[in-house]
Amino acid sequence: MSKICVVTSETAAAEVAAKRLRQRYGEVAMEDADIVVALGGDGLMLQTLHRVMGTDRPVYGMNFGSVGFMMNTFSEDGLIERLQASQRTCIYPLSMTVLDISGQTRSALALNEVSLFRSTYQAAKLQILVDDEVRLDELICDGALLATPAGSTAYNLSAHGPILPIEAPLLALTPISPFRPRRWRGAILSNRAVVKFVTREANKRPVSAVADNVEFQNVLEVTVREDRTHGVTLLFDPGTSLEERVLSEQFRF
Repeated sequence: MSKICVVTSETAAAEVAAKRLRQRYGEVAMEDADIVVALGGDGLMLQTLHRVMGTDRPVYGMNFGSVGFMMNTFSEDGLIERLQASQRTCIYPLSMTVLDISGQTRSALALNEVSLFRSTYQAAKLQILVDDEVRLDELICDGALLATPAGSTAYNLSAHGPILPIEAPLLALTPISPFRPRRWRGAILSNRAVVKFVTREANKRPVSAVADNVEFQNVLEVTVREDRTHGVTLLFDPGTSLEERVLSEQFRF
């Protein structure tokens, strides 16, 4: 039988369910587990995936959140059988490297998206380069983001970006409330592309950069590329794969 680690969002309902699962199926520490079972919502799933990143431990989520796009339905019964029958989906993060106004360079990984946001009432001014070629000399906006296929149904979709098939070798580049050029709605890029955002008038128009839940402020340049060395694996019940969920999301209204 697989060794299981159960993690929760620490809500009362999730904690009660986790206690029952641990009593029934046992539990080991995460570093000793074959599979991590996450009880919560998509936020917990994202945190858990970051924790297992770089290991071979897959994550099977059960929904105790408000959305649960990346989660399976909860049931206390038949967990081992569900894990054995589950379908695997491997996703890869974006690597973000930031140069800030102090000259410091920092980095972080994002499974959903890398986002840039204006930090004050002043609109951001961004230059966008793809593979060292200037594609948009100046975007005046509230911000911009680069999303993975897995992240294309999250903030990217709310910003009117495209939904990408989960297996597609693509990234979605999407502006957030563009002012100029007003009609630019973004671009679909190869996952091999290297995207650089350069802030204009950084002292007057400060910009922050966010990789999932890691934020850096007062950025000058942000370079983003896919990182194939840190894949993570999600487990889904048959017929409810992430690919199917992404496809179904395109027909919701």
